[in-house]
Amino acid sequence: MPARAVTPHDVLSRGQGAVLDAPPVRKLGRLVHPMAWWAWAIGAAVAVSLVTNPLLVLLVVTTVWIVVLERRTAAPWARSAGVYLWLALVVIGLRMFFQVVMGVNRSGQVLFTLPNLQLPGWAAGIRLGGEVTLDALLFTLYDSLRLAGILLCVGAANSLANPRRALRAVPPALYQLSVALVVALSVAPQLVESIQRVRRARRLRGGRSTGWRAVREVVAPVLEDAIDRSLQLAAGMESRGYGRTHSGQPVGRGTTVALLGSLVLVTLGTFLLLGVPNSSPWSWLALGCGGVLAWLGIRVSGRRLAVTRYRPDPWQRPEWTLCAAAVVAVISSAVLVRLSPQMVLPSPSPPSWPGLDVRVLPLLLAVAAPLFCTPRPPAGEL
Repeated sequence: MPARAVTPHDVLSRGQGAVLDAPPVRKLGRLVHPMAWWAWAIGAAVAVSLVTNPLLVLLVVTTVWIVVLERRTAAPWARSAGVYLWLALVVIGLRMFFQVVMGVNRSGQVLFTLPNLQLPGWAAGIRLGGEVTLDALLFTLYDSLRLAGILLCVGAANSLANPRRALRAVPPALYQLSVALVVALSVAPQLVESIQRVRRARRLRGGRSTGWRAVREVVAPVLEDAIDRSLQLAAGMESRGYGRTHSGQPVGRGTTVALLGSLVLVTLGTFLLLGVPNSSPWSWLALGCGGVLAWLGIRVSGRRLAVTRYRPDPWQRPEWTLCAAAVVAVISSAVLVRLSPQMVLPSPSPPSWPGLDVRVLPLLLAVAAPLFCTPRPPAGEL
């Protein structure tokens, strides 16, 4: 027989000391540190940027998207995942359109021919129309898929990481930069929430406009609402003393010189590493010295700020696992490029079907690591 529901009369009849049998309380999960989500997403984006195999890119992006669907919360920024998906499709469509209309590469098997348009002399070098080849379309498709994959990885970080919680983990010396980053990162999620709220309000008022007229009626209030809410967040942080110094004195000259010197050394080291052959020792020396100077400058300037930490987010095993997964994803992608460039960097000329083998499994498992090492977020968590 099914158990009879307990009524208030039963409670009163049993006396004040009676203890009713209650169902066990389900232990809720916790939110993963936002910086760990960003580290995982950046690792996945770097891994995608190193390959052009469309099958591998699609597998990595699909895995990232499964993680987003399984680990996102009900917060407004979590609803921006679909927007990034549409944006990635728009990027692919635009790249393909410009390749067809005014692409430079015209070698390979001709699919069809567009009428040529004569341009004035000042537009020399630009060609509109002409032959459209299969090799050029495949090359553009591979490259645009890689760009779309990087964009979707960044969108995954925006959907999973709470920007306000990430702000609390920023070093104190970077408070001004962090305020700007929070405003910038919160515009897109707030834009999605504003679109839903404005459309709901229009339906309640009986709005029946469709097409371009509906777009014009929605765009202005949506942009105004999203930007206003982001600015309110920044103003609220400023009014609560975020970034206030102990003494009110500016940063010392030595700290400023250290920060500028670190920026110059990091830029020089990156240029030597990427643009000058046989300069690895000097490039790594410049990068190392720049990193040390940056750490010293940030640490010294951060001591001036009266920053307190209220309920800091824990950094435990799931966070370390996400960072390790990001490193493994990047290393796996780099190893694949070195060991099997034909597989991960297929040539569109001549056209051939790209292939995969079991060596891509470490990369996919590293990207899918959050499904196994991170807890599910609490229901209704904002």
